[in-house]
Amino acid sequence: MTILSSIRVLEIEGIGPGPFCGMLLADLGAEVIVIERKGGASAEKAIYRRGKTVAPLDLKDPRAVDAIKTLVKNCDCLIEGMRPGVMERLGLGPDVLRTENPRLVYGRITGWGQTGPLANSAGHDINYVGLSGAAWYSGQVRDGHVAPAPPPTLVGDVAGGSLYLALGLLSGVIKARETGEGSVVDAAIVDGSAHMMNLLLTVKAAGAMVEERGKSMLDGGYFYDVYPCKDGKYITVGPLEPKFYAQLLDKLGLAGDPIFAVQYDQSKWDEARGRLGEVFASETQSHWRDLLEGTDVCFSPVLSPSEAADHPHMKARGVYETVGGILQAVAAPRFNGSPPTTPQEPSASTDAAVIALVNLGIDENEARALLS
Repeated sequence: MTILSSIRVLEIEGIGPGPFCGMLLADLGAEVIVIERKGGASAEKAIYRRGKTVAPLDLKDPRAVDAIKTLVKNCDCLIEGMRPGVMERLGLGPDVLRTENPRLVYGRITGWGQTGPLANSAGHDINYVGLSGAAWYSGQVRDGHVAPAPPPTLVGDVAGGSLYLALGLLSGVIKARETGEGSVVDAAIVDGSAHMMNLLLTVKAAGAMVEERGKSMLDGGYFYDVYPCKDGKYITVGPLEPKFYAQLLDKLGLAGDPIFAVQYDQSKWDEARGRLGEVFASETQSHWRDLLEGTDVCFSPVLSPSEAADHPHMKARGVYETVGGILQAVAAPRFNGSPPTTPQEPSASTDAAVIALVNLGIDENEARALLS
């Protein structure tokens, strides 16, 4: 896929959301050169390296620092995920690099952001979504209480972090191409994951969500939920619209039952939800797939990644592929009706790194010396 083929990105090695953002841009055709730590831990099986050219440099070496200053002159974007102040101490902060290239979009991704009381504290996905409010409605309430259970890395690192950084970088590139002026993108996971709450906060403002977990339509208060089946597997059901709800009742043989007569009658929710749970627990997941999948009852099974890769819908769209023995999802989104291309393994050879550095303005002999 070449939709971003005119964009060149320099990525400073990090973990999690920064590399994921670089992968997303590479998936869509951007040229991404990742500067990895020389002699660092092997990341050969890291899916986020795909489509990138890998150049191992020692950023504590003044020659490597000078090389970065040269490289950014021919780049649109830079990605870094250090704690605030680290890149400045290396002599590679945005003030320095944007002097070298005023059009540079300098992307900074952290959990807490570049400013604020927590800016220099350690943290991970679960901490950021806990603070931002994004974890509040996660998990299921059973027997009166359950702790929130946000999905690992997805809400914070990827959705609230990588995707917001990608949007910020591309927005900055558009501005730079219009005005000649770059920008510094402060992509904080707490900001992004909080921003994602605005759709749910709209529902709350309309009076349809309360802050007591498990007491509203969208967080397990009634039918919109995950249900266990007879075989220990799970299904999801979420027919919010009355016509879809009516179809579910009809499929389950519950149409006309007074408990289910009024979809939004909260006085009946506990009893009705219990009845639904009993029904779904009486048969296997495959039974419910045969009965409900492909209808308008808003249904899906809960699948593992390997099971998802084998599902007919996912196979028809080619959502997953196995490359180099590693199961991975292909690029998204899609453009002009074309299927995404097969994920490309990283170019990690010295020759590939030399070519990438030379294309960015480094002398070939100097590039080989830096990489040796």
